[in-house]
Amino acid sequence: MNYRKFGNTDLKVSEVGFGAWGIGGPAMAGDIPIGWGEVNDDESIKALKKSFDLGINFFDTADFYGLGHSEDLIGNVFGNRKDVIIATKVGHRLNTDNSIALDYSKNHILNACEASLKRLKRDSIDYYQLHSAKLTHIENGECIEAMQQLEKEGKIRYWGISLNTFNPFPEADFFIKNEIGNGFQLVFNVINQRAIDLFEKSKQNGYGIIARMPLQFGLLTGKFTKETTFPPNDHRHFRLTEEILSKSLDMLEEVWPLAEKMNISKTSLSMSYILAFDEISTVIPGIKTESQAIQNTKDIIKLSAEEKDRLINLYNDKLYQIVNLMERQG
Repeated sequence: MNYRKFGNTDLKVSEVGFGAWGIGGPAMAGDIPIGWGEVNDDESIKALKKSFDLGINFFDTADFYGLGHSEDLIGNVFGNRKDVIIATKVGHRLNTDNSIALDYSKNHILNACEASLKRLKRDSIDYYQLHSAKLTHIENGECIEAMQQLEKEGKIRYWGISLNTFNPFPEADFFIKNEIGNGFQLVFNVINQRAIDLFEKSKQNGYGIIARMPLQFGLLTGKFTKETTFPPNDHRHFRLTEEILSKSLDMLEEVWPLAEKMNISKTSLSMSYILAFDEISTVIPGIKTESQAIQNTKDIIKLSAEEKDRLINLYNDKLYQIVNLMERQG
């Protein structure tokens, strides 16, 4: 495993991290699935331990993943050990009617942090993130005050923001302009390359970058067919519609010959492409099993400039249409 510096912080993170949304289990917000379907806690624990054995030291979760269950599992496995870097998020909760609420009030963040610390069994959170907060939330100022207070109190070491899937720029620009926070979590993969224009600007201003959704809900593993379906308690049930699945798989046929040429899996190509960008500190594929931990860390290779440009050009020529379709889907 290789390690990279996270922006201007003293965190040195594994270039492949552990995305812990999936291990949260099949949580629901009313009739809306907010998880990845059924999960086995024993398997999740094995996956966490195996990932650490493989050199992963960066574990990314949120208090909304499994409504706290993901944090509980991580806390039970790692507790307060100092050789593990824990990142979690705040800002999503359920209303009394079980609908999703976005809450970036100072009071909620302070209370939610205390709850996360208890579940994670930590003295402090290494990296605390506003969970997809919008510009209006940030401009309000309460969430910034809360983060700065938590940092001053030593309950968090560093903080940042998980940026919008399709338009990460307004919030990132606000952070950079006002010189607040330490990092950005953003969507970047072969299919969705919209955030690429943020890379150099973030690096120049000392922000670390976490790349999430590297395999785009599994589309970039090559495991899906046009007949693949998902159970109702899996968020992909409504996100990966028949149209999106069909069109995505057709367009990706132009990508996979590169994996064959390099003699690596589709997953390895997808991960290697993201890590070809030096500005990215870590990539966090979702991991639910030991085998996924192995697959997501295996055969990470250095792409040539030509191979990297090939994937950029494929996105600009065709693959961007998948992102546009997903954005319209919501």
